[in-house]
Amino acid sequence: MLSYIARRLVLMIPLIFGITLISFLVIHLAPGGPVEVETEMSMKSSAQALENLKKLYGLDKPLHEQYIDWLQRFVKLDFGTSFTDGKKVLGKITERIPITLTINLLSLLFIFCIAVPIGVLSATRQYSLFDRFTTIFVFVGFSTPHFWLALLCQILFGMTLGWLPISGFQSIDVTGMGFLERVWDWTVHLILPVGIGAFAGMAGLSRYSRSSMLEVIRQDYIRTARAKGLRESQVIIRHALRNALMPIVTIIGLAVPGLIGGSVIMETIFSIPGMGQLFYQSTMSRDYPTIMGVLVIGAVLTLIGNFLADISYAMVDPRIRISKE
Repeated sequence: MLSYIARRLVLMIPLIFGITLISFLVIHLAPGGPVEVETEMSMKSSAQALENLKKLYGLDKPLHEQYIDWLQRFVKLDFGTSFTDGKKVLGKITERIPITLTINLLSLLFIFCIAVPIGVLSATRQYSLFDRFTTIFVFVGFSTPHFWLALLCQILFGMTLGWLPISGFQSIDVTGMGFLERVWDWTVHLILPVGIGAFAGMAGLSRYSRSSMLEVIRQDYIRTARAKGLRESQVIIRHALRNALMPIVTIIGLAVPGLIGGSVIMETIFSIPGMGQLFYQSTMSRDYPTIMGVLVIGAVLTLIGNFLADISYAMVDPRIRISKE
């Protein structure tokens, strides 16, 4: 098992460098740069001023030299300085990453704790009214755009009913609140972004859980367990559920990139100062160092999510780690 974990960790290193190379090329080859964005509102900018800005940002060098310079800083965990405000990129990301991680972890928790039981109940009650209802829920979850649902929820729960706040992750006067008041304030602010972020993933995972459980409960060893006189709950929980969880664990690991990408939409719509909002603002201003920093951190989080899914998969099914070692 330890050699399997070590091998997976070693393989992550070339993946990270490959991601940085592709991201760097795509960002710099896209039309419009930071110099053009800064000077587009000033018609009197001279050619010399544009060249000075390029030299200031290091954009006057060939592309491969720019990447080598960035890579030398990256191996020292230095993502450079932001073009927009002159702050260190790592510091800006460090300020915002706890918010994004909190939203994504809560979304994953809701997805797993709600979708898996729904999928198991649907499989054990196939073609029942509950199963048909969850099937409709899946189609709605897959077909509903996140941004549209977020706007509708803002109008309904925030503006019409006034039940929930529609922006930020805490109130302006949070510093004057007690501990329990702060927790409640954070909770009501995160209900909409976390719930909407988990909605589509919850719908998809419940269907995967149903399909996996249906395949497992039709196996011979499940019929044998029932023939021994075991209660149905014991058959489902003790014998069927563990084997049905193997593909579900993989799906959860693959859901991490979608949640991180969805943070850009959720945090922008709800004005939450997380990595997603930072990435959107940096993209609009062509802040190359910040864009690269957010992309690299997101890629590392995605690889860690897939790595944890592989380890969980190996723990659930011992045959995997035996075959790999």
